[in-house]
Amino acid sequence: MNSRQRFHAALNHKQPDRVCVDLGATPVTSIAASALSRFRRRVLGDSGYRVKVTEPFQMLGEVDDALREAIGIDVVGVWGRRTFFGFENRDWKPLTLFDGTPVLVPGQFNITMETNGDWLIYPEGDTTAPPSGRMPKDGFYFDAIIRQAPIDDSHLDPADNLEEFAPLTDQDVQDFVHRADCAAASDCGVIMSLPGTGLGDIAMVPAPFLKHPKGIRDVQEWYISTLLRKDYLHAVFERQTEIAVGNIQRLAAAVGERVGAVFVCGTDFGTQRAPFLSPEHYRELYSPYYRRINRAIHECSSWKTFKHTCGSVYRLLPDLIADGFDILNPVQCSAAEMDAERLKKEFGDALVFWGGGVNTQQTLPYGTPEEVYWEARQRIDVFNDNGGFVFTPVHNIQAPTPVENIDAMFRAIRDSAKA
Repeated sequence: MNSRQRFHAALNHKQPDRVCVDLGATPVTSIAASALSRFRRRVLGDSGYRVKVTEPFQMLGEVDDALREAIGIDVVGVWGRRTFFGFENRDWKPLTLFDGTPVLVPGQFNITMETNGDWLIYPEGDTTAPPSGRMPKDGFYFDAIIRQAPIDDSHLDPADNLEEFAPLTDQDVQDFVHRADCAAASDCGVIMSLPGTGLGDIAMVPAPFLKHPKGIRDVQEWYISTLLRKDYLHAVFERQTEIAVGNIQRLAAAVGERVGAVFVCGTDFGTQRAPFLSPEHYRELYSPYYRRINRAIHECSSWKTFKHTCGSVYRLLPDLIADGFDILNPVQCSAAEMDAERLKKEFGDALVFWGGGVNTQQTLPYGTPEEVYWEARQRIDVFNDNGGFVFTPVHNIQAPTPVENIDAMFRAIRDSAKA
């Protein structure tokens, strides 16, 4: 099989010739730029190469074509034109990270330094606007800066939380088509990140891409609102879904079969020990909108739908399946009730597991190369049986991860193909 055939076999629960592998195709299956830089040097040499930071909030690096071919990556991603901070990935310029890693960042990646050494970054690169992100001195990632005006419940307007959702312009659609064309020109499978389909994704709530966000933009207030302001959130989700369905129909007609799967939503529903919310609460607040979004996708395309949710979500899986999701990520096997064998046995016919390859909380950053190797081998043995699995670590590979452990993970993937 070539990579695209392997990808489609995995998505359709057919046994591929070897496990399908993703690294870098989505904002939740990627690798921090500094870890990527070290790993790329180990694999390809080229000590002068600067990794591009394509997702500046998490400081994720671009897995380029040469590295993708060298390590056997089967999936590429189609992302939107604008980054988390509202500027485009273009006009690259050099930057040295706190840990000394030389990288390239977009031209509008404009930062200022506070007296304590922290970096501040700005929406759309506009340093005359209030900063929307902070990287602590010697840190690796940006935290969103909460810019919440005082909330007056009597004057809350759902339209204020809809500022970032709008029908796609012709230019937007053509940009997705161009990116999909470029991705499909390889022999890889393609996943596209859909715009505007994330219902209450907490990473997006503070809107670091907006200069002056309105509405409910504080993380705590948003979570409180899922209980105390349900009518407000229903109004936001209703209009957001209407816009999303129209955009989906236009993108499906324009992009078509270049894409095999779509990233729908990154809203987390799980903690380490249990879901954030009960199945009943999920059905009331989220199900009506997910069902409409997934139905629209399946009615006008052959795309498989990808749901990201961290943590213990075993008790929500029947509802996610009923709502039309085809793919679960990141498959956090270290969380309660998320045992790999149990998940595969009970839900392996209904869900593609995209993730779960190795624990990014403990094993990959802190284990020995031998521990990484055998955990990855075991997860491949369980999840890849009869297809329905795309290997990637449980979440993005973090910046300080030892390069020897990343190498051990890919050695496990290679060796599993010989078994």
